Amino acid sequence: MTKKEFFSLLDKYENGTCSKEEMELLLEFCDKAQGKNKMDSWNLLETEQTRIRLLKNITAALKLSEAKPINSKKISWRYLGAIAATFICLIAIVYQFQKNNRLPNNTITLELEDGSLKILDEHATTKLFDEHGKFFGKQKKRELVYYPSNSISELAYNTLTVPNGKTFNILLSDSTSVHLNAGSSLKYPIKFLRGEERKIFLSGEAYLNVKKDSLRPFIVNADELNIRVLGTQFNINAYPEDEVAEVVLIEGSVSLYHHEENFLEKGTLLAPGHKASFIKKHREFSKEKVLPDLYISWMQDELVFRKMTFENILRKLERHYNVKISNDNLSISKEKFNANLGKNTPIEAVLQDLKTTYNINYTINGNQINITE
Repeated sequence: MTKKEFFSLLDKYENGTCSKEEMELLLEFCDKAQGKNKMDSWNLLETEQTRIRLLKNITAALKLSEAKPINSKKISWRYLGAIAATFICLIAIVYQFQKNNRLPNNTITLELEDGSLKILDEHATTKLFDEHGKFFGKQKKRELVYYPSNSISELAYNTLTVPNGKTFNILLSDSTSVHLNAGSSLKYPIKFLRGEERKIFLSGEAYLNVKKDSLRPFIVNADELNIRVLGTQFNINAYPEDEVAEVVLIEGSVSLYHHEENFLEKGTLLAPGHKASFIKKHREFSKEKVLPDLYISWMQDELVFRKMTFENILRKLERHYNVKISNDNLSISKEKFNANLGKNTPIEAVLQDLKTTYNINYTINGNQINITE
């Protein structure tokens, strides 16, 4: 079961719309998750992470109850249902609690391996310690720096979440640098292990300069898309709500493939100066030659749109300026536009330019913008 299918079933259960067959499928997955966590490779949002952490806690509790020998073949669906129902009820409570007790939407957070959450002050410089008090890195204002360590022998992950309106940088333990764009999150090991592939999980947009290591391939997972490299520079745009994920290669080479496939058999190779688009619905790739600088302009706090649909432009404006935009002019949602937004251009100037150039009307009420017919 994929992450999308799991949370879809979970939402249906919480809303009381699950069929008998769907309920059995959800219960079966919950049972399998107790023995082996099948969710480790899922790239999770903050609310989803809390719901999964609760499952892990229940799994640990069940292992204690299994100290006495039990014939698993004789475990009834009633028993399984009780376990799953407990799990589902608890995560429903947590979900409702989180909806009513959210952190401010402009907060940069760092989640440690034990699930504890740190709020990062982007103006501060401080040392980073894990749950055991071991030093593993430092925050230098808008950058996290992870140091190599010989004392870490097992993978331990951190997750950095960057809200709309902000960006943040990470220097991983292998000296790979990652620049995270607004509204993005990255799950990554505190230290990559010797002899094993280097794998991170991205939701959103990032520019990566990967440290070359021929013995340890570097893999970026963005939900259903994997990007495999040895050492290179590229930009990946893979927000969950977008229908298409894009990878633009600056230098080196990368191979793109669906996460369930083998890169040697199904990989799509990309050359520098080209963009690969992955259509999520159909699992299809396309390639074209582009001007790479247009796709990394966000790193200089600029936005450049080329033949981009209006609905995608609105999403990017929401992330960049941390505003909410509703669109009542649906007739232009799929139309494509060009635009250049310079550094520090206020949102009011952007909207006025759209009105002047394309006759697009709007209203502003605080942080809410409405595109009118």
